[in-house]
This record gives sequence, C-alpha cells and structure tokens, in this order.
Amino acid sequence: MPSALPGISPTTRGEGRRKRSPFVPILLGDCASPRYLWRVTEQPRLAEQNAAAHLPEPFLKWFAQKGWSARAHQIELLATAQAGQSVLLIAPTGAGKTLAGFLPSLTELAGRPGRRPGQARRGIHTLYISPLKALAVDIERNLGKPVEEIGLSVTIETRTGDTPAHKRQRQKLAPPDILLTTPEQLALLIAAPDARRFFEDLRYVVLDELHSLVTSKRGHLLALGLARLRSFVPGLQTIGLSATVAEPDELRRWLVSQNPPGGMAELIVVTGGAKPEISILDSEEHVPWAGHSARYATPEIYNEVKRHKTTLLFVNTRSQAELLFQELWRVNDDTLPIALHHGSLDVAQRRRVEKAMGENALRAIVATSTLDLGIDWGDVDLVVHVGAPKGASRLAQRIGRANHRMDEPSKAILIPANRFEVLECRAALDANYLGAQDTPPLVDGGLDVLAQHVLGCACGAPFHADALFEEVRTAAPYAELDRPTFDRVVDFVATGGYALKNYERYARIRLNKDGLWRVSNPRIAQQYRLNVGTIIEVPALNVRYVKAGSKGSASRGGRVLGKIEEAFLETLTHGDTFMFAGKVLRFEGIRDNECFVSNAPGSDAKVPYYGGGKFPLSTYLAEQVRIMLDDPQRWKKLPEQVADWLRFQADKSVLPKRDDLLIETFPRGNRHYLVAYPFEGRLAHQTLGMLLTRRLDRAGARPLGFVATDYALAIWSLADMGRMFRARKPSLSQLFDQDMLGDDLEAWLADSWLLKRTFRNCALISGLIEKRHPGQEKSGRQVTVSTDLIYDVLRSHEPDHILLQATRADAATGLLDVSRLAEMLSRIQGRIVHKHLEQISPLAVPIMLEIGKMPVHGEADDTLLMDAATLVEEAMGTK
Repeated sequence: MPSALPGISPTTRGEGRRKRSPFVPILLGDCASPRYLWRVTEQPRLAEQNAAAHLPEPFLKWFAQKGWSARAHQIELLATAQAGQSVLLIAPTGAGKTLAGFLPSLTELAGRPGRRPGQARRGIHTLYISPLKALAVDIERNLGKPVEEIGLSVTIETRTGDTPAHKRQRQKLAPPDILLTTPEQLALLIAAPDARRFFEDLRYVVLDELHSLVTSKRGHLLALGLARLRSFVPGLQTIGLSATVAEPDELRRWLVSQNPPGGMAELIVVTGGAKPEISILDSEEHVPWAGHSARYATPEIYNEVKRHKTTLLFVNTRSQAELLFQELWRVNDDTLPIALHHGSLDVAQRRRVEKAMGENALRAIVATSTLDLGIDWGDVDLVVHVGAPKGASRLAQRIGRANHRMDEPSKAILIPANRFEVLECRAALDANYLGAQDTPPLVDGGLDVLAQHVLGCACGAPFHADALFEEVRTAAPYAELDRPTFDRVVDFVATGGYALKNYERYARIRLNKDGLWRVSNPRIAQQYRLNVGTIIEVPALNVRYVKAGSKGSASRGGRVLGKIEEAFLETLTHGDTFMFAGKVLRFEGIRDNECFVSNAPGSDAKVPYYGGGKFPLSTYLAEQVRIMLDDPQRWKKLPEQVADWLRFQADKSVLPKRDDLLIETFPRGNRHYLVAYPFEGRLAHQTLGMLLTRRLDRAGARPLGFVATDYALAIWSLADMGRMFRARKPSLSQLFDQDMLGDDLEAWLADSWLLKRTFRNCALISGLIEKRHPGQEKSGRQVTVSTDLIYDVLRSHEPDHILLQATRADAATGLLDVSRLAEMLSRIQGRIVHKHLEQISPLAVPIMLEIGKMPVHGEADDTLLMDAATLVEEAMGTK
C-alpha cells in the first residue's frame, strides 16, 4: 500500500476543523481507477486517547468490561458526527460498522435528560434504514444487547411490512428513540398528514448497506424521502455504512443535500482485516458443459457441511435454492438440520429459520440474496457459493457472512455449475484478493418514482410546485432535473397526461386558488398507502396446504407455505408435483388467489421458475474472463479438465483476444450456426441477438432463432452465414456496425413485448395503475391488460408522454442493457475475428446445449435437440 502522499492534507473539506491524525490518504490498487481515499490506521494509543475524549464514561466502562477497546474508525465517525458532519464509513465485514453507525445516537441519547411529568413525548431521534426486513430485525437484536448492558434508557423498535398494524399505529402515537425500518415504510411515514411533527426531533438517519440501496429505484425513492426529511429538519445528519463500494464519491454526494451542488459527506475508509480464504472446488467429477444446478458437486458440498459448524450456501435464484436443498436432503444420511431461506417463503417460516440460525441450531442454510447483506448469524464458519457470483462485490459481501469478525479470515468455497462459470469463479476469486469492487454505477432518478413521490407529498400536506422542485433537486439522483420535466411529472399526476386527461380516475391531485396542490379526494391517499414502493412483484399466488384430493374445496384453513408465480402454476394440472419450501408438493388446484397443495412422495418433481432474480455478469468480471482466455499462463490455476477444454479450443479454432470479438460459423445437419463470444452479460446479448436476426433476415440469411447466455450468443439459420460473411454480403463489420442502435433498435422496440413489460412496471410505480385496492388485489393478467391498453393509446396519441420517456430510459439500462451493448460495439470496431469451421468448436458446446433446451415447434427438427455427449464428440473430433 502506498505511503502518505506529500502535500495532501487530510482536511481537504471543512478547513479549520480539528486535525484528522488517524488518517492517511491512499491510492487504490490496480483493480480500480486511481483515486484517493481516507484510510484509518490503527494507532492504539491514539485511538485510546480519542475514545476517552469522545465516549461518555458508561461506554468506556462497557468496553473495558468486555475486554474490548473502541476501534479508531468508530471513534473517528463519532467525532465527525459530533462536529455536525454527515459521513460515509466503508469498512470490511466484522469491523463494527453497525456499532460505529449508532454511537453518535447512543452517546447523545445517553446524555439526554429524562422526560419530566407532563412533558410532551419526544419524537424519533434516529432512523435506521435497511434494504432487508431481516437485517432490521437482526439489528434490533444486536443493538439491544449493548443498550441493556450499558444501562441506557433507549427504546428500539422495527417497522417493516411485517409489523402488525396495531404496533405501527402505536408507534405513531408513542415513537421509539430509534426506529429501524425500510425505504417503503419511510415513504409511508412522510406521506402522513402529521409527518412534519412526527420527525421534528429527528437527528440522525443511519443507512446500512448503502451500496445495495442507491443503485435501484428503491434508492431513488429513498433519496427523495431524505430530501423531504431535510425539509422537515434542516440540520439532519446522515451516516452511510457499506463494505463494498466502487465509487465512494457517488455515495458521498448521495448522502447530503445537493444544494449547493457537489456537496459530499465526510469519508472514512477502513483497510486491513484478515484476507478471506477462498477456493474453487476442483471436483473429481466431470464439470458440466452447461446448466446451473451444480448437481455433480452435491456429495462434495455435503462433506463440507459435515466438516464445519454452520455452512451458509448461497445461490443466485430461488429455483436453484429449492433444487439444491432437495439434492442435499437426498444425500443427508446423517439427518443434519438443514434449512431453506428465500423471499417467496412465508415470513413466519423465514423468521423460524433466522431464529434457529441465531441459536446455532442449524448445520446448513440454503439461501438467496435474502441473507447476503450485513446480518450476523451465529457461528457460520463456511460460505459455499453454488454457481458463479456474477460480481466481485457480491462475492465479497456474501463470503463476509462467515467468521463475521474483521481480524479472522472468512472461509468460502466456490462451486461453478458449468465450464464457463469456472472461468468466472476464478476471475471473481482473483478480484477479491485484489480488493476490486464492481457495484453498478448510479443512474439519474426515475421519473415514475418522482411521480409516486409527488403524490405522496400531496397526501401528507398541500405543496407549492416551486418549493417541491427545489426540494427534489437536493436529492442526488435528481440534482440535474430541469423544471420543464418536473412540471410534466406534476401534470401527469394531476391529469394522467394529454391523452388521458378526460378520465377522472387519473386526476389524483388538483391545483387550488391558493397555488397549492392537494389530493383530489381522501380515497387517493388510501390508494397511495396500499401501493407505495418500487419493488414490482411478479404476480403470485399463496400456496396453502389442503387434504390430498380436495382440489381446494375443503380445509381452507391449512398452513400457508409462501407464494409461487402465476405463470408457473398455470402450467400445472391436477396431480402434478413440484418443489417448494423444501418439500415435494402435489398440485390440487387453484381457487381465488390461492394454490392448494398436499404433500407428495417421490423426487421426480418440477422446479418452479421465477421471473426475477437473475443477476447479470458484471462488466469487470466479463473483462477479466476475456483477459484469462487471452493468457494461457493463467490457465495453470484452472482445473485440468477446464484447461484442457481451452487448449482443445485453441487447437480446433481460436480463442478470442482481450478486446476482440470471436465469431464462429459452422454447419450442423441442415442448419447453419453463428456463435459470437462478446462476454457482456445475458441482457446485452439478448438485445444483440434480436437486432442481429433482423439484419440477417434483411440480408437473406433466413434466421430461425437465437439463444443468449452471459458469455455467448448463438443464431441458427437456413442460409450459410459463413459463406455470406466471406463474400462480404454482408461483411461482419457491417453486421456489427454501431448504427444498429439507431433505426434497427427503434423499429424492433416498436413491436417488442419488452417495452410493454417495462411500461407495465413504470405504470405501477408511478401510480397510473393500482394493483391493490381495499380488500382486493388485481391479478397479474388484469394489470397487464390494463397497462397494455394504455401503452397502445399513449404510443398512438402522445408518443412523448412522460411515462413513455421513463419506459425508454428504463429499457436502455434494464432489460435491454443498451449502454453496455453500445460500449461493446465501440470496443470491437476493427477487431472482429471470423473463424469458419466444418463442425462445432469446443467453446461453442455450452451455448449449443442451451439451444437444445428450447421448446421445439412446427418444422423444427432433431438438429435442435442436442445432447452433450454427441456435441462433445463432434467438437473434440472424436466422432
């Protein structure tokens, strides 16, 4: 690590404040663009002196009784907050971020005089905001212990969607000192008529796992909520906590008002800590060419579970979680206590698992992202990541759940599900040792989110447009918002837009003679409270037990297991079996909004599929995989069977260079195939496939279809595409020209269901369509029909509608990933390598097996129904 740089003062902002002696500026390593950060250096004597200067006596005694001493960064954060500054703390897992974040609140509350008889109740002092309900519950448990041991008269409560209504109502009348909540609950609280009074005593907002909040529309809604809180309490301070941050300055701006522009919170970065011990499973079994289940490794995973106290097994999707749990249970000859945890399970079931984890009563837990943030669960001493992590930051976050202490190494094993995932796991492992971070960049605030916030403000109190505009622009995601766009958003909330203004149902706010905007009627506020938030849930039904054979006509009082998406349930017939909640269930039928099931014997069951939850391959890891393919020296760290695969590819075809795009063409049966290896993620590849097939169709190639993965793209056609490219009709440079993102993209989007799907989400978030009504909820099909009709009307009569503008912006960064595709097309100009082959190459086997999984209709023939053995024989030249 470089030493302190001459001429750089640790007090570049806020000159005249106390000297920051525990800090030296450092330069991040090779994994990131050069930039300077503050590093806390552990200087025990200095830290001890600072602790005595800033911590009250009861806190010093508590640390001494525990045999602990406050860490330098905890005292530095406390001192910064006591100086009236907002602050961002970036520290490794187990460094005591949570305690650091709450020390300003606890020390201030400890010195507060008691409430005198007859004195009005105080309001909330500190608001803690978490991305996960489970994390808020965990913080309540962990924070309550030191509060009790120090002897503080401090009340701490949670408020999430799972909190009973009577408790939420009581909290409004008698607020706790510290309220632990979520972005959605904050939006509800600030939309209440008494919001300003409720928050009048607020001093601090602590934002945990900040990196996971700010990159989504939840972050946009939260930023607007903070802007509103700052209007209630001008001196409000924020404290951001995170372990994985790629661009700290973005988060520093996000934490504070952007009036004046460019303001940033103070920054504390903690370095050091034990390096994690990470390995990739070098299985004795054959690593599959394709697939995502990693079934081949089940016995080896189970052996690791037996060797450790508690193992946390992470997967990327709920389907993988269900499948892995069943596979582990199948080999669980020792009947070890193994549990399952994901977001579709009933909340009571999840809480039981969390309680058992905290009591160290489980040997293994299979989980999705529901447990991958800063939760401290008992004696977890091993993390097993089944499947590639898709991002370096995500891997760092997840492996930090093991040995949740800064000075003890976390232990993790990566289990690649297929051969390309071996490369990705290796790249992620190397990135972790380098300290690389690849959290997504921040984007401008969504206009649909702004529309929801405008309505929420009107529900709370009448507002003046000028004042609200200035307030909104203090939120970092909306700092560049211009007044005409803001006025269009307000008009949309008031009328629905030009094409919809004659429909009374879309007039949700109205302008009075006093120049203030108010909700049109009380029903609007009630509807807002039922539909607040930016998380769009895929239509799902409750899964409830009944007696076998009842088809839901009896035993309506059975236990609810959770929710499964409508799209999957509609494929089932009576008697079908499927996996859910760690069980094999028999489908009995659907009635109203519930799916009825009974227990079923056997293991030959379907695995539910879920519409969301697929993480895209990060740009950083994609580049590292390309670098690895281009450097045979790095193959030495790969399992021998994977290194052999790459050597066979180099012999039979070529391997792509770091910045090249390899295109392979070859015949098989009566079809011709194009396989491209961009390594830019599934979403960008899907968009590329749709655009290429349009161009190939115009060129006369008669394409029949395409399939995309995170690593490659395959197109099959009737015409010989290899011959066409060699004749330059068209040339590959023409085919992959950047102009495909112009007219071709617009023409395709005009007819694409993807844009309608994105519009559906924007309509729900903005409140144009309401899914929930008092006592009822629209089905997914009803919502889709409504939004599709409105989409067609707006496209025909108001193509510049503010919601269509929001939809196009979402599509570019979401389902289409146009920005990443544009970067790739720019990178490969003049660097396209075409290799025409007489048969499939070793590198193409995985993507060709994905073609074989596709449903076959009509004239399609057996050439699309491929098995691994045959393809491998052809690729390796053994057939």
